[in-house]
Amino acid sequence: MPTIILLDVSLSMTRPVNIPDTNEEYQRRHLAIQGINTLLDHITTHSKLEFISLMIFSSQWEQVVNFTRDVDSIKSALTKLDDYDKTNVCNGLQGVLQVVTEEWGTNAPCQIVLITDGSTGTGSDSLKHHIQYRDTKFPLPFPFPSKLHICCVGSQEEPSVSASLPLYNRLIDLNGGKGGVFVPEGSLNITSIQQLFSQLAEKYFSPFNAVLNCGNLKCKVQLFPAPEDYKMQSLKKSVSNDLQILGFVDIQDVASPAGLSRHLVLPNPPTKEDESQPNGEKENKDIKEDEEETDEFKTPSFTVLLHGALKVHSMIALTQIGEDWYGMLYSFADNRKKSNLMLTIYEPGKYCLPWLGNMDMLAPATDFPEPPYGEDDNKSPFPVRPKEKRSYANNCVVWLKASGVQADIQKMLRHARKLPEKQQHFYKELNRLRRAALSYGFTALLKSVALMLERECTCLPGSSHPDAALQLTHAANALKSEQFRDITQNIVPLRTNFSEDS
Repeated sequence: MPTIILLDVSLSMTRPVNIPDTNEEYQRRHLAIQGINTLLDHITTHSKLEFISLMIFSSQWEQVVNFTRDVDSIKSALTKLDDYDKTNVCNGLQGVLQVVTEEWGTNAPCQIVLITDGSTGTGSDSLKHHIQYRDTKFPLPFPFPSKLHICCVGSQEEPSVSASLPLYNRLIDLNGGKGGVFVPEGSLNITSIQQLFSQLAEKYFSPFNAVLNCGNLKCKVQLFPAPEDYKMQSLKKSVSNDLQILGFVDIQDVASPAGLSRHLVLPNPPTKEDESQPNGEKENKDIKEDEEETDEFKTPSFTVLLHGALKVHSMIALTQIGEDWYGMLYSFADNRKKSNLMLTIYEPGKYCLPWLGNMDMLAPATDFPEPPYGEDDNKSPFPVRPKEKRSYANNCVVWLKASGVQADIQKMLRHARKLPEKQQHFYKELNRLRRAALSYGFTALLKSVALMLERECTCLPGSSHPDAALQLTHAANALKSEQFRDITQNIVPLRTNFSEDS
């Protein structure tokens, strides 16, 4: 999950900070850099795969460091920043929108850490003005999945900070409500700022550790990025820390189903022993430090075995990640030379993959009297056929191009010109066309079809049956009526003296 650090470099960030018991002069910008370094150190330790970009903003924005995993380059760039003019938070968020969409598109989730001092700007460039008069250039909500975190380098007792907090919370609400506003507790100093960024890091940048189980084999793993809770109306589910492999299925049987999220599965490195050891052991440990780092990559891991087996046999591992919640482990290759073990999480439920049937009904192939895949693996038990036989008599109407709409209208008009002989077919096609238009919200089509029917009525030859004009007028009026805007109502033929059953 890429992360953008958006730092305010306006003149207000150069205001001095009075820190007791110190002779050094600190500015708010210096405290912000200390906090960013705390966040970067946490990411280096717990999320080494995180891509980070450094951006700055005042009245303009600039991307100082492109997305990278080299944390030292970001720390070096922080020491070389200049001071600029006034604050324009909206302009900085516009820069985030442009950078993320160009680099990652609109599908990759992103985290934005906005660091400012509580100043929201003045006049038409103020944050309050942008929120109140949201124009087409207002960047929120972002078109990509995102979390917006706002870190305020200012004390809660400052009037500017207390006035800006509702605006910051409003920004997060406009972006979907994911993220938070962080303000230092107590007085403004280096310690309080470091604690602020530590809280941010522990809440949103901590890894997800779990245990992967497969029979008698188990392995501690880390999911990156960390999976989020599933919330839908009254249903709320969390991914369990105990991942249980239920069985293995051919990739061809699973195909490529839609998932909620994808996560890289990494083995957790072996935990280091406590430092409460004799001095001799400590010295030996220091001497062999390089050898231990090398041996860390040689430690046997079940994930390596699983990844290799799934890749060679072209299979996936069906995994239970919670109560009635499933996912699949598989080998994913981002290029020709390298592949990784990935976990795709599906929608909660036992029928998340309908063609596999109820997940509780799946069993080992050895439990069946006859091989479900055949003696020579020439057949497949999937997809599972439903018990009830579905009717395919009434096909749904699909309009992908204008030619499809035109063809359906022409078919209905052909029957209209042959009234009353084709009366049953005419009303069948008319109702089919009307239901499709209402389903797609294409109500303007109904008015156009009504005008066509009125025109057909005026163009009828003198030798035509009198019932034809009556039925066309009745159908045109019905299409204009609000009564037949209900999709469950059907337009029925008009009973006339010319009808055969009258």
